[in-house]
Amino acid sequence: MANVCPIPTDSYKLGFIGAGKMAESIARGVVKSGILPASRIRTAHSGSARRTAFESIGVTVLDNNSQVVEDSDVIIFSVKPQVVKNVVSELKPILSEKKLLVSVAAGIKLKDLQEWAGQGRFIRVMPNTPSAVGEAATVITLGEKATTEDGELISQLFGAIGKVWKADEKLFDAVTGLSGSGPAYVFLAIEALADGGVAAGLPRELALGLASQTVLGAASMVSGMSKHPGQHKDDVASPGGTTIAGIHELEKSGFRGILMNAVVAAAKRSKELSQN
Repeated sequence: MANVCPIPTDSYKLGFIGAGKMAESIARGVVKSGILPASRIRTAHSGSARRTAFESIGVTVLDNNSQVVEDSDVIIFSVKPQVVKNVVSELKPILSEKKLLVSVAAGIKLKDLQEWAGQGRFIRVMPNTPSAVGEAATVITLGEKATTEDGELISQLFGAIGKVWKADEKLFDAVTGLSGSGPAYVFLAIEALADGGVAAGLPRELALGLASQTVLGAASMVSGMSKHPGQHKDDVASPGGTTIAGIHELEKSGFRGILMNAVVAAAKRSKELSQN
């Protein structure tokens, strides 16, 4: 590990390979939080819409990926999983271990990333779509030559768009099934709650507002308090009341089992895709 140099936390430059929505969310969060000024962030894109999106933050938009790598200390690969191999392989000649590499591509394992890059100073990161509003659930795992300091730096970066956990890579398929796919399950639940409100006589706009705020509030209580979610449920479910009547209907329909099965099915699919 002699070639691995600590990244200067007060002066490093951050580069994005890929200028999509996820990269934009991370860049916006990093700048907004004050972790890095926009002047130390760069990416490359030929499309005017994406260039404008990054330039509006103050990010430098270069002409090609090679320029981004050469002018960055930390490089985040934020491209679609099916093109990661080609992108990393093309840049391999300039991916020295002086640079910390990060991948947010779902289902792409560290051993493959390290092989394509020709170096092991890689960190795999799995954020999710609420990164767009600064509420991501992100999990990171370190490659064979990434240091503890590297992990702390990346945790700080992704902490700008939500909460961060560290986990062994063998758990990443399960992470995909839960936090990666989970927002879609919650969107369905919000839509169903709103539909229930409409069926009970509420105007659509009011029903959707109440449903989304109710989910947000309930999640905040679980996240911000030490109580188990089951305790919160018990607090609301008065004997013979409205809430326990609703819970009874959910249990008759296998509500909890359905959600558990959804997570397991998505995790299984993630495992299948990562083996292709």
